[in-house]
Amino acid sequence: MTLDVVTFGCRLNAYESEAIRLRAGEAQLRDAVVVNTCAVTAEAVRQSRQTIRRLKRENPARRILVTGCAAQTQPQAYAAMAEVDGVLGNAEKLTAQAYADFGTGNSEKIRVNDIMSIRETAGQMVDHFEGHTRAFLQVQNGCDHRCTFCVIPYGRGNSRSVPLGAVVQEARRLVEKGFAEIVLTGVDLTSYGADLSGAPALGTLVEKILKLVPALQRLRLSSIDSIEADDLLMRMIAEEERLMPHFHLSVQSGDDMILKRMKRRHSRADTIAFCDAVRRHRPDAAFGADFIAGFPTEDDDMFENSLKLVDDAGLSALHVFPYSPRPGTPAARMPRLAGDVVRERAVRLRRKGEAVLAARLDAMTGSVRAVLTERGGIGRTPCFTPVVLEGAHVPGTLRTVAITGRTADRLTGALQ
Repeated sequence: MTLDVVTFGCRLNAYESEAIRLRAGEAQLRDAVVVNTCAVTAEAVRQSRQTIRRLKRENPARRILVTGCAAQTQPQAYAAMAEVDGVLGNAEKLTAQAYADFGTGNSEKIRVNDIMSIRETAGQMVDHFEGHTRAFLQVQNGCDHRCTFCVIPYGRGNSRSVPLGAVVQEARRLVEKGFAEIVLTGVDLTSYGADLSGAPALGTLVEKILKLVPALQRLRLSSIDSIEADDLLMRMIAEEERLMPHFHLSVQSGDDMILKRMKRRHSRADTIAFCDAVRRHRPDAAFGADFIAGFPTEDDDMFENSLKLVDDAGLSALHVFPYSPRPGTPAARMPRLAGDVVRERAVRLRRKGEAVLAARLDAMTGSVRAVLTERGGIGRTPCFTPVVLEGAHVPGTLRTVAITGRTADRLTGALQ
C-alpha cells in the first residue's frame, strides 16, 4: 500500500509535507499515513486528534505516524493515543533515517528532540506539490519573538534561515519543473537572513530570486510581519511587477493596549502606514490579516478598534481566530473573557471580513486580469483573488481573463 500525508495548518507545513513524502519515500516506508499537525489553536489540535481516530477506524491495519507542531509540543499526549504508532518531532520528520527506523521497528515510539537546539535550516529540494499549481519554497523556520499567545516558537524553535544560494537553486529547479508561481514561506518570513553571514534581509532575497531566476513569472510572499519589512523589500514591492501585490499581515489586534499585552512589535498606526505606503506604489494591492478575537482583557472599545482597523488600513480578507489559551504561554494566565463573548466577537469580525471582501470583488468586476489557472475550474489574480473560470484551461498557465461578476467570495471570469 502507499504512503499518505495528511496536512494541517500553514503553508510551511504544506511544504514540509512534500518533504516528508520524499524522505519517507527514500526510506521505502509503506502502508502508513503521516499526520502533520498544527498547534496554533486548540481547535487545530482537536481536529488532528479527530482525524487520527477516523483514519484508524477506516483502516485498522495501517500504521499512523504523527508529527508537526502539536506533536513537537505535546508528544506524550499523541503517544498515549491507541491509534498512534509513532511520534516524530519537527526536526526528525525531515530525515529519511527516522522513517527507515520506524519501518524496521527499530524506533522508539517518541522521537522528539529539543527543537531549541536546532541552529540551521537546509533547503529540502522539493519540486512536486500534490494538488497544487503553485510551488511553496521554505526560506526560514522558527521564531525569536515570544508573543504572549503563541506556542509556535516551542514547536519550531528559534529563527533560522535557508542560505540565499540554496533558495535561488531551489527556485530555479521549481521553474524548470514548470511552476509559474512560487510562494516564499516561513514562520517569521520577514526575519529572514538575520542569522546568516552578512545578514541579508528578505528584500535582498527577493531581489536575488527575481534577478537570478528570470524565467519565474510570479513571486509571492506568505504571511509577513509588516513592521520588519526592510527598505529594499519596500523598493521591490514598488518596482517589481513579478512580486505579487498581495500581503497577508500578522496583525492580531487593532488596539494598541492589546497589542502590548500580546507583546507584538507594531501599533495600529504601523499597520495603516504600511498599507498606505504599499498602496501608493501598487494601487491594486490587496491586504489580508490575521486577527485574534476576544484576547484576555479585551473590552468593547478595544474590540471596536479592531473592527475599525479593517477600514482604516483597507484590509479585504480576514483570518479570524477566536482566542484559545495555549498551554505554557503567558496569555493563558491572563483574565479570560466569557466563551460566548469570544465567539460573538469572532462572528462580528468574520462578518466584517465578508463585507469588505464583497466590496473588493464588486470593485474588480468589469476589469481584465492576468490569472494563474488552477485545478477545479478556478484561477488566481495577482492579488490572490479566486476567479471561477468560464471555459476550458490548462492548470498552471497564465491567462488573460475578463472579470464578469462574482459569487459570495470569488470572482467569475471569461478566458480571453
